Amino acid sequence: MKIAVVTGASSGIGREFVRQLGYFYRSLDEIWVIARRRERLEGLGENSRFPVRIFCGDLTKKQIYKDLSAALAETRPDIRMLVNAAGFGKSGSVEAVAAENIRAQTDMIDLNCRALTKITLLCLPCMGRGSRIVNLASAAAFCPQPQFAVYAATKSYVLSFSRSLGAELREKGICVTAVCPGPVDTEFFSVSGGLTNPLKKLTMAEAEDVVRRALKDSRAGRSLSIFGLPMRAAFLGAKLVPHSLILRMMQPR
Repeated sequence: MKIAVVTGASSGIGREFVRQLGYFYRSLDEIWVIARRRERLEGLGENSRFPVRIFCGDLTKKQIYKDLSAALAETRPDIRMLVNAAGFGKSGSVEAVAAENIRAQTDMIDLNCRALTKITLLCLPCMGRGSRIVNLASAAAFCPQPQFAVYAATKSYVLSFSRSLGAELREKGICVTAVCPGPVDTEFFSVSGGLTNPLKKLTMAEAEDVVRRALKDSRAGRSLSIFGLPMRAAFLGAKLVPHSLILRMMQPR
């Protein structure tokens, strides 16, 4: 049985991957979707070309991994694509966010880093030549970000992990692509604390376009997918400009 696995599938970029996978793969038997909100997952079948199997649970808890492990052991599927799209961010200084809710910082690490790694390790034995892994990083991964410190650090982990894993899996014919969008018009900002930066508003992208670019880059075997000229410029700038200078420029006046 050929399947795709998508985490964070109940909204935003994850949901858009479920919708577009049918244009990328024509021979899947199922898409396995993972998220916390069952009612949203149940509506995914209406927008998917393939049957959807629901795994409802919190990726920061143990039960969802037990459920997924049992299903993988029972069906022994051929995973053609794994999309790790689950994640969230909180804006504000490290101290301010911790004062409001210290778990918001550690939960970001648990979901954005640990969960992504654990899902990848569970799925890898079911992947073979031609399989693909798509990990949602962020343009925030390119350099440290004051007022978004923990989130940017988690996405730096995702980017580094993805590129290293891709190098390790190249001989096996498994492609790993890190997707690094800038601001995307999703529910992300209602969780992170709102979109107040005018530059981010100007560079806002649509989830549909980001996912289309990511799937094309994955098909082409690229290790990195960056949507839009502003984010490509940010990527180059983070390489050329010392991070100490970038940090000074980004500090609130």
